Amino acid sequence: MKIAITGGTGFVGRIVTQLLVEKEHEVFILSRSVNKQSNNVTYVKWLTNDATPENDLTGIDAFINLAGESINNGRWNSVQKKKIYNSRMQATEEVLRIIKTLKQKPKVLINASAIGIYPASNEKIYTEQSPEIGTDFLAKTVHDWEQKAKLAENLGVRVAFGRFGIILGKDDGALPLMALPYKMFVGGPIGSGQNWLSWIHVKDVANALVFAIEHDIHGPFNVTAPEPKKMKEFGKELAAALKRPHYFFVPEFVLKMALGEKSQLVLEGQHVLPEVLLKNGFTFEFPQLPIALTDIYL
Repeated sequence: MKIAITGGTGFVGRIVTQLLVEKEHEVFILSRSVNKQSNNVTYVKWLTNDATPENDLTGIDAFINLAGESINNGRWNSVQKKKIYNSRMQATEEVLRIIKTLKQKPKVLINASAIGIYPASNEKIYTEQSPEIGTDFLAKTVHDWEQKAKLAENLGVRVAFGRFGIILGKDDGALPLMALPYKMFVGGPIGSGQNWLSWIHVKDVANALVFAIEHDIHGPFNVTAPEPKKMKEFGKELAAALKRPHYFFVPEFVLKMALGEKSQLVLEGQHVLPEVLLKNGFTFEFPQLPIALTDIYL
């Protein structure tokens, strides 16, 4: 297949691209910089004044939209929150424009999303059938992002939203920051430790996105491992993987002072299950946390 990816040079995008190339698909990465080239990968300029990406995307079978400012970058002040929100809306609007321009439409748009759409809770279990939507900044961003991407259905394109959990990888995402205190021998429980952490290995994220292209998945699908962990248990497993102690307690107010509103990523959480993936026969390469962390820190 011919598959276009936005955000293809980012944390998840690099792994998705690698997987697609291994499967012998032809990949088109939409990027502001097009100086790179490699086997089976073509870089297409977009989001610049002189860009006409639709001219290079004739016959595209699928679109994967991963573009957007990372929520892990910087403190969530008003400027950063605006960048996080606007980057997702603008990129998705451009994806819709490209699809509308193409005479032959792609069969499917897989749009990134996040489990942050669900309200934080220590008691509830969320699946794709859960109707609850949070009221905080992240939930609003995710909700609006999904609604924007859903407009592609009006163009005859199947749309699926991959609601990412906390993605684990060695050199990017949230894990390096979470692991840093342990590497300095000062890791330990954060706050009450009772909040849920619905995690997933980055390789399983890539597998899930490709799976959604190949199977008839519509609407939201949770991209999380089938065994979420409470934060206190996650910390113990991380300490064990790094062969470090787990006993330095970190009070909630310290993180709130250091990270502001962004501290909710660590202090709050959701118990999320990947019901759609499991019902459709998806097999996780890393279904359990010790297996995932062992692979990352080998």
